[in-house]
Amino acid sequence: MKNIFVKTSLAVVFASAFFGSCRPKDTADAVSGDAAQKVYVAPGKYDEFYNFVSGGFSGQMSVYALPSARLLRVVPIFSVDPQSGYGYSEESKPMLNTSHGFVPWDDQHHLDMSQTNGEVDGRWIFANANNTPRIARVDLKTFKTVEIIELPNSAGNHSSPFITENTEYVVAGTRFSVPPDNSNGDVPINTYKENFKGYLSFVKVGKEGQMDIAFQIETPGVNWDLSHAGKGKSHGWFFFSCYNTEQANTLLEVNASQKDKDFIMAVNWKKAEEYIKAGKGKKIAAKYVHNTWDEKTHSAKSEMRNEVLVLDSKALKDICYMIPCPKSPHGCDVDPTGEFIVGSGKLAALIPVFSFDKMVKAIANKQFDGNYDGIPVIKYEAALHGEVKKPGLGPLHTEFDGRGNAYTTFFVSSEVVKWDIKTLKILDRHPTYYSPGHLMIPGGDSRKPFGKYMVVYNKITKDRYLPTGPELAQSAQLFDISGDKMKLLLDYPTIGEPHYAQAAPADLIRNNGQLKFYKIEENHNPFVTKGEKEAKVVRKGNRIDVYMTSIRSHFASDNIEGIKVGDEVYFHVTNLEQDWDVPHGFAIKGADNAELLIMPGETATLKWLPKKVGIYPFYCTDFCSALHQEMQGYVRVSPVGSTVPLTFSLGTNMPAK
Repeated sequence: MKNIFVKTSLAVVFASAFFGSCRPKDTADAVSGDAAQKVYVAPGKYDEFYNFVSGGFSGQMSVYALPSARLLRVVPIFSVDPQSGYGYSEESKPMLNTSHGFVPWDDQHHLDMSQTNGEVDGRWIFANANNTPRIARVDLKTFKTVEIIELPNSAGNHSSPFITENTEYVVAGTRFSVPPDNSNGDVPINTYKENFKGYLSFVKVGKEGQMDIAFQIETPGVNWDLSHAGKGKSHGWFFFSCYNTEQANTLLEVNASQKDKDFIMAVNWKKAEEYIKAGKGKKIAAKYVHNTWDEKTHSAKSEMRNEVLVLDSKALKDICYMIPCPKSPHGCDVDPTGEFIVGSGKLAALIPVFSFDKMVKAIANKQFDGNYDGIPVIKYEAALHGEVKKPGLGPLHTEFDGRGNAYTTFFVSSEVVKWDIKTLKILDRHPTYYSPGHLMIPGGDSRKPFGKYMVVYNKITKDRYLPTGPELAQSAQLFDISGDKMKLLLDYPTIGEPHYAQAAPADLIRNNGQLKFYKIEENHNPFVTKGEKEAKVVRKGNRIDVYMTSIRSHFASDNIEGIKVGDEVYFHVTNLEQDWDVPHGFAIKGADNAELLIMPGETATLKWLPKKVGIYPFYCTDFCSALHQEMQGYVRVSPVGSTVPLTFSLGTNMPAK
């Protein structure tokens, strides 16, 4: 039997290689004659949509405009950023704290935008950290990461961060089951079935966006892959795909593909809330970190949490149900009505579509086919709406246009397929270049998709762009889906590696009360310098605090003497500008971390350790005016034990004539 599965796996791999390296057929009309006109945005004009794209191994989020595909900005989330100083400045360092210490990178896969009544609302976007499990919240008024919460009892935070239709919860499922944090983790790996558990985290989101882990659900030890919340009629439920129901711990490509069906798990989170109110949850010890950014002080703080509330899915029989789904399901998507749940088995030759109404009826009538590790298994046919037959090879992800149509990517056959949700008939298919993973329709996972464009994110580019050595660019392709047939408009390289993405109308984001600059009088940073007369340099032992201002086109102070080798120097730089789009940078020779990029009215701090005697220039790194080059200063570093007094000056320390 194992040989059969090995051959099957190899066949998929070879097919993938074949389709990935060869140009799909019938591509002569891949781009219509008016494609350039449809993606052209005239100079000075705005695009229709903001497109937020996950950064993959970069740990950041990239922001593109659609339809032009112009890159607008890269937002650091779980990664340090030398350009802005995020993760380097003293104020922002706490944002990257974890129970494992300071972790300045991660594998960022999925994004989900806040919703109200099931519609995207432009307030926040949430991001997952796959490696060191975390969820972040980016404020779309500032395009800054303002909160990061670590997830205990988790490893491989892949099924995340998906939200309920009123942003009550942002939810995460652990990809790698591991022993719980409060148990003895020093166990043999081959005791997976006995000692390894999965966890689903329900993170409550407050009115101002603040996050807190409300509860976790302990599940059997499987690999939770992806998820989506119910909506409309299915609001109150959450759906998670999983694989490795074989509970293998080695050579998963063979051992986790033994069964014809794995599962989609339906979670009744409203019922879970009832159990919590009834005192059925259990608080267990768990250390995890919660980091928050304060816009008033322009600084972050980090807090260690010590326990989490857990519900046991085995003991509470009516909060979790398993729906069989072929085969090694990856994508798990819910249509805009909330009635249909689409499972996409990576190794399946069809797409199963489940009915929420039929699922609820099956639960009421106890149409079960036994249980999986204590969780009831609903009979496949009892929950099934139907199957999309022979859609393609390697179905992964599905999005919706709001007109009754679904669009699914096929990794192996390198295409995207359009099909009717109710009749399950295939309506159109179009080649992609090549091996697509996720796709995105603006609002396509909400109750109100915008349905004009679709972007497909490809894993392989091969011959699409100028080669750049062994590592090729990742790519995206923009389609017009406003008509009966999909039309390819544009393909363009992206920052690697794009996974899940979100998009919303530009007016929804840019008119959400975006913060354009910080008012000096509202700056409550403890090291703020609100005018040049307040500039000073203070020594406490070997710590030097430099209170400095920047304005076009000088620093105050711009000459500092009396610093010694071995001192710890903190440059607290306040940008006095009160005009939009006039940031200032700050860098000093020998700095082993980064520069600062200080927004108008903001204060940021750079720590600098002088290691050698000498004169050290500092300067503005962000072009600010015609006299940008003149915006500089000097620090004099003397030997240990020097008697040079600590002085600072601006415009007075001139050489004698």
